[in-house]
Amino acid sequence: MFKVCARTVLELGSELISSDIIAFYELIKNGFDAGTKTGVEIRFNVVLRNNSYLAFKSKFESEAVNYSDMQSEILASINRDASPKTITAFEDIISAASSVSEVLEALDEAQGKCNSIIISDTGSGMSIADLQKNFLVIGTASRKHEVEKALAKGAKSTPFLGEKGIGRLSAMRLGNKLRVETARVEDTKFNVLEIDWDLFENLDAMIDEIVINPKSGALKTQPSWSGTRIIITKLEEDWTRRKVEKTADEDFSKLTDPFLDPKKQKRIALFWNEDRVMIPTMNKDLLENAHAIVKGEYSIENGKPNLTCSLEAINLGFDHPKKLQVSTVSADDIYGAVIGKELLVPESALVTVGPFRFEAYWYNRKNLSRIDGIGEQRAVRDLQIKWSGIRLFRDAFRVFPYGDDEDDWLDLDRKALGRSGYALNKAQFVGRVEISRTANKNLLDQTNREGLRETPEQIVFVRIMKLIIQDQLLNFMRQVEQDFKKVKKTEFSESKSEIKNLEARTNIALKKLKKLAISEGQDLIEELQQAVFEFSDLAARAQTRILEAEQESRQMVEMAGVGLMVEVVAHELARASENALKMLDGLKRKSIPDELRGYLETLREEMKSLGKRIRILDPMSISGRQRFEVFSLSELIKDTIQAHEAQFKRHNIHVVLDLPTKADSIKAVKGMVVQILENLISNSIYWLDIKASKSSKLIPEIKISLQENPSTILFEDNGQGIAIENQSKVFEAWFSLKEPSKRRGLGLFIAKESAEYNKGKLYLDQTVNPDTGRLHRFVLEIPNSK
Repeated sequence: MFKVCARTVLELGSELISSDIIAFYELIKNGFDAGTKTGVEIRFNVVLRNNSYLAFKSKFESEAVNYSDMQSEILASINRDASPKTITAFEDIISAASSVSEVLEALDEAQGKCNSIIISDTGSGMSIADLQKNFLVIGTASRKHEVEKALAKGAKSTPFLGEKGIGRLSAMRLGNKLRVETARVEDTKFNVLEIDWDLFENLDAMIDEIVINPKSGALKTQPSWSGTRIIITKLEEDWTRRKVEKTADEDFSKLTDPFLDPKKQKRIALFWNEDRVMIPTMNKDLLENAHAIVKGEYSIENGKPNLTCSLEAINLGFDHPKKLQVSTVSADDIYGAVIGKELLVPESALVTVGPFRFEAYWYNRKNLSRIDGIGEQRAVRDLQIKWSGIRLFRDAFRVFPYGDDEDDWLDLDRKALGRSGYALNKAQFVGRVEISRTANKNLLDQTNREGLRETPEQIVFVRIMKLIIQDQLLNFMRQVEQDFKKVKKTEFSESKSEIKNLEARTNIALKKLKKLAISEGQDLIEELQQAVFEFSDLAARAQTRILEAEQESRQMVEMAGVGLMVEVVAHELARASENALKMLDGLKRKSIPDELRGYLETLREEMKSLGKRIRILDPMSISGRQRFEVFSLSELIKDTIQAHEAQFKRHNIHVVLDLPTKADSIKAVKGMVVQILENLISNSIYWLDIKASKSSKLIPEIKISLQENPSTILFEDNGQGIAIENQSKVFEAWFSLKEPSKRRGLGLFIAKESAEYNKGKLYLDQTVNPDTGRLHRFVLEIPNSK
């Protein structure tokens, strides 16, 4: 059996209770868990501030001072707003001293006895047995058992807010001495427990050597009274009226859900030396004057997740009508957006995360102005900053640290640094997310109250909230901007950054290849090196053409088209070189000629595939995309599919082509048609992989057929399809339901623009797949103008 040193208790307290507000939070929750009838009161009784006490100690111990002068100086510094009773007690102790040493001792005694923090409730109270078996047991499971029973029964609410059994360590954070006075209705006397935490400082003491026993105290003044008073003395902090008011304003105001009607909020009363310190409530006029709003819920319906968002654009900083949109993300799309190909968490976590609700109000601080009920612009801005942040509340109590100034749990500030145009940051939001202990039983706090434990459900929860704010809301705002405000310039910094990273990976792989390759493989390495040079040249030309395109009316389509395709080729180049490295590294340890030939042939095939991808990219250059020419559409489809053969093989995708046998020609911009096909193929591969990860029986398939008069390409796959409600959204800029690392949202937007540039149309066929209830077929129509 382990033996525990007494100081371990102090270590636990310092690790688990990381701040004063966390300490108060734990003690307040204990009061509500006890069923308090009048809320919880916190009283700061401070006769002499701690900094003054320390200054006097330092001064009197180092200077020769007359003891009566010492007494006069101390008594002149006490807080006269303290209660007369505590002032008298303090003065009596100081005045009784008759020497310098006695004054110093009296100062210690008075400071330790007369300054206190008292947390009181009128709950059920505790018996001596309760104090012995529960309060003095760190980590007691008494409440945990009750919570587990409630969860097992499917209760709608939890019987207790706290269940870890560590709340009593919070008192240690606030002061070195603790006195508990408690009683049940049936008790005639108070039950008292006293703890001196200084006893646990003994480095050699074991925990069982420190004897702490509850005892009976004085008679209750009111026979029917029940409740608990936690009296903390020998305070650690330098508490002043100003500090208490600041803590009330910044911390206590957000301890419970400020979005609730004040009449329904838990009563927490704060006092400084008998004076009530008001805890501010949120002025709802601020919410009613938000510039954009997102509200909704994540629900579980028939065992499947569903996300519903209500999006509202009120004033985005330019002239536009008030816009309202309701967005729904179904189970299949949630899987793709949250789990995707990464498979970071099991699919079951989408359900076991449980339902939750959210609301967030966005403000453009430049556009804030006077609001009746709040005041002028300065007052409005200050109020918005005060309540800024998207906070998490469980059963109406705060879950720390979500929404704190230093906390960016939705990565809003980090994302904002890399974006042009609208860049949402956390200071622009006032919001909340509501969870509960019973509905979200797998969203559990870390023991130190510094966030949720990292579980599959926590990962799902955070990703869904990021999807709501970073994608659903931001893309909605961008769409309103696109519809009603001319966009001057669009940059693609994220794609450029990724291309640089992929080039670096390729160069590292090449250097290692040169060291590992045997003489028979040197010619293939030269081919690979040449491909790198071609890609570098291609990337340089693409950058030049992007600069040229910025001067043209179709700048966004042209820039994005080139940028995305360069990124695709960069991925292929990096993947091919890294695979070659792995093969030659394995070859270094084996000397079988046949196996050598097989490895090198694989490398050669990958290089051929890469060569095809680079060649097919050339017509997509901006100069090529703008030139109309006559070409065979069926041959172009064949060439494009052939360039992807290695990729289809890797992903086990079967391609079915239904093309006319006779010659067919159209006059169009060849590069734009290639861009459309490339995007459709890329999306199909991604979503087929997603469905294949969920269904081992799936045989992934892409079907492409070509009809004439007018020339029409039908492109479909047997993936999970597109939700009917998203049939127009998929063509909007920035809309995407892919996993975060793959989420661009420009491909189909560019493809549709390219089709229209060629006097054609790209749209989703309205035929609903009976197996999925979703849309699976894209239609590309191009007029036969020669």
